[in-house]
Amino acid sequence: MASAAVQNKTPRKVLKKSTRDSLIAYSFIAPNFIGFCVFTLVPMVFAIALAFCAWDGRHAIEFVGLKNFVKLFTTDKIFQAALKNTIVYVIGTVPLTLACSLAMAVLLNQNVKLRNFFRTVAFFPYVASLVAVAAVWNMIFNPSMGPINMILNQFFGVAVENLPRWAAGKDTAMITVILFSVWKNMGYYMVIYLAGLQGCNPDLNEAAELDGANRWQQFWHITLPQLRPTTFFVVIMLTISGFKVYDQMYMITQGGPGTATMTLVYYIYNVAFVNTPKYGYASAISMVLFVLVLIVTILQFRGSKGEN
Repeated sequence: MASAAVQNKTPRKVLKKSTRDSLIAYSFIAPNFIGFCVFTLVPMVFAIALAFCAWDGRHAIEFVGLKNFVKLFTTDKIFQAALKNTIVYVIGTVPLTLACSLAMAVLLNQNVKLRNFFRTVAFFPYVASLVAVAAVWNMIFNPSMGPINMILNQFFGVAVENLPRWAAGKDTAMITVILFSVWKNMGYYMVIYLAGLQGCNPDLNEAAELDGANRWQQFWHITLPQLRPTTFFVVIMLTISGFKVYDQMYMITQGGPGTATMTLVYYIYNVAFVNTPKYGYASAISMVLFVLVLIVTILQFRGSKGEN
């Protein structure tokens, strides 16, 4: 009788202990989950709904259907320029940053003198204040007094009237921002590639060297294939950050001259918070940006699966 009573009580104790453990686990998750819902999930859902409405924050929300999207692709020349500039920026920064970071990682993975010092120097621009480095960059590439143009004039014989205007010129502003972004971010992705290189199998290189393969052949046929997962991660991160670029444009060119460096995120900021707010229209631009990033990411994932 006593043993039967103990057996009947045991499942209840186990159930109570399981419930208590679940409540403890949920209590740890709850603060972060509530914060995610309040500050991320709910605003995202509201932004999707707002993309089909017109609202200035003061009057009642008005449903307009697809009117915002039709205006974007038909009459809004600034949006079309921003979309083009964003794609150009991504095409310019992703391969350049990828190549520079990989080259530095391969070089600084060798047993060279002052290797840790050069790694720190290469990584420093990424952690440095954007305001400070942007101010220095604008000073270096100043059209009239910058050292870059002085070097071009004094040592390469470029006439004063032919010197590039860099951030102040419509034809060179985007190039200036791309170079700045590559210089600032390549140290971070160099560290990621260094971690990937640590996981490569050195025995394969030794075997290839015994078979007569030179350094380039070893890198191209052995090292680079082993870095494919790292490269895929770097490309995804660079692509997403490229489509979301805002701070570089704001600090160096303010979207100008004209709309030469106006990007989608910068245009969203202008529409939503500058002059008369148009939150519905800004949400529509955000949805276009979201769909664009989603399509590019899906294509990259499918391409990676195909290669594998």
